[in-house]
Amino acid sequence: MINCEFDRRRFLQWTGAGLFATASAQLSLESIAGAATTTPLPASTPILVIVTLYGGNDGLNTVVPFTDPTYQSARANIALSASQVLPFTDSLAFNSVMPEMSALYAANKVAIVQGVSYPNPNLSHFTSMAIWQSASMTAEVSSGWIGRWLDIQPHSPFNAIGIGSTLPPLLVGDKSVASMVDLGGIQLPWGPAASLIPRLGRSSSSDVPLEGAAATSISDLFSTAQLLSPLVTKSPTGSFISEQLSLVSTLINANVPTRVWEVNLSSFDTHVGEKADQNALLAEVDAALGAFMTSISAGGRSNDVTVMVYSEFGRRVMSNAGLGTDHGTAAPVFLIGNTVKGGLYGEQPSLSALDANGNLVATTDFRDVYGGLLHDVLGTPVGDVIPSWSTALSVH
Repeated sequence: MINCEFDRRRFLQWTGAGLFATASAQLSLESIAGAATTTPLPASTPILVIVTLYGGNDGLNTVVPFTDPTYQSARANIALSASQVLPFTDSLAFNSVMPEMSALYAANKVAIVQGVSYPNPNLSHFTSMAIWQSASMTAEVSSGWIGRWLDIQPHSPFNAIGIGSTLPPLLVGDKSVASMVDLGGIQLPWGPAASLIPRLGRSSSSDVPLEGAAATSISDLFSTAQLLSPLVTKSPTGSFISEQLSLVSTLINANVPTRVWEVNLSSFDTHVGEKADQNALLAEVDAALGAFMTSISAGGRSNDVTVMVYSEFGRRVMSNAGLGTDHGTAAPVFLIGNTVKGGLYGEQPSLSALDANGNLVATTDFRDVYGGLLHDVLGTPVGDVIPSWSTALSVH
């Protein structure tokens, strides 16, 4: 008979508490479809899908003020012409590589929140993304805003799930972390360890808090894996973002009991050769979102899903000599869904009345966007997740 309490303590000593805490959140799952048969998400329960674009997507070449002479003169070497855009107002247009978003907007399923940032914006990738993911201006707050939402939910490994192998900070709470699904499939222990390690997940009345948390994490991993069914397989074709969103739509349509999903795409730091690089990335995102919305609209949860697409900052108004743009500030955030009230929200920042660094002046605080999602989608008072914040931008 193996002494589970002793083995778990020794396991923590071997791995180190900090290392184990990180690894326990990186759950690589082949499929979680089995959970839909045991604890399906109740009908009409709202779901949030967060799409993170790492690197600082250039908002001005995404939602393009194509008739503004300042846009054309300030970025003469990368500005999009009237033939390279898909207009939706007399002055604004989508980049022409975004036909799916253009069609969804025309169907009133896309809300474009203009000029989104925060006071005194930071131009460091790491710091600005930390602010966006924590929803806090202070370094003292290290938890993510979805992580804090997790902290006040009844515990379940299915509450929030990220797609990939790296746990994003927004999914880390003070007491809880989201699960992770790896597109490469689950890699559970095999051989003798396959029967030994699950025993580390058994709780003991003598557990100290760290040991109890470790046991819960191990138990979550194996109990989730035992509920799996072979519903999801890795697609041999398609881009990384399309594979992520395809997996999410499959699991949502299967009624997996998950309220928040996170996917991401990187490489939006377009200092050099922006036009070709950003266009390729935006085309990937656009196609993936279009396929995702088609899949969701054909399923039973067509009116339950809201997608948010954001980046840590936009780019400078003036282009550089390398045919690119440097770090900027405000940029649009997209909210997509069949029940979203499509249209423009907030005010388009002026391209001529810039801040001291030559950047756009924000017109919408990103915490207002989060506030609307917390209230309308996650059914949670804003102040419970973002302390001292009370305002919310509703698009539902």
